[in-house]
Amino acid sequence: MTTTLPGVGVPAWVWFLVAVVAGVAGGLFLLRDRALLTSRNRERRRWAALRGWQFAEDDPALPKQWSSGAIAYYGDGVARDVVAGTTFTADGRRKVYVFDLEAGGRVNVVVTAVQCKRVHSVVLELWVPSTPFQREHMPELLGPVGQRYAFVSDIAAARALITPDLVDATEDIGQDVAVAWIEGGWVLAAAAPGSSPSRLERLLRGIGEIADVVDPFDKEEAAVRAADVEQTDR
Repeated sequence: MTTTLPGVGVPAWVWFLVAVVAGVAGGLFLLRDRALLTSRNRERRRWAALRGWQFAEDDPALPKQWSSGAIAYYGDGVARDVVAGTTFTADGRRKVYVFDLEAGGRVNVVVTAVQCKRVHSVVLELWVPSTPFQREHMPELLGPVGQRYAFVSDIAAARALITPDLVDATEDIGQDVAVAWIEGGWVLAAAAPGSSPSRLERLLRGIGEIADVVDPFDKEEAAVRAADVEQTDR
């Protein structure tokens, strides 16, 4: 005798089969996601090793250093597959971070950060127009800056920061980067999840150029640093 659910008329075994298929499909999706995460983890780890940088599986405290840009949009969350090191820009060596920003149980963006020597009092966010960048507490709209829209914490201070050199440097980071922003002593940008190490390398160079524009090293210090490098090479 075939059992049916009261008032439905569908055999119970059909619903059981549907539940089994759904469970198997969900398990396969989880395995696929885990495989992708593991693959990205290995790729990020190898990249860090090649550059002589440090790697950490996660760092819950790191995103809390910032509160603007992609951090404000997605929430500070947890930093996953964290790379930390230093890189050379035209003005010298700067500290860098790269990490997946996981919030709400998913990786939303890859955050890249380059440190400046000085702390800027103004927050400057530069969003591409195609991004739904609105959130509950947005900085004040300044207007177009190159192909992006600028939102700032202080319009007067931001105007002094935005120069033709800054616009040119910002144009070079690419339209696939939803937002680049200056906050405190850092220049940051948000790349798409799963961005390759080569793309992240280019992005670090791009925001490194922005850091050189807004935070140029003084000439005397640069000369001393160049002399030290020359002495070391002999």
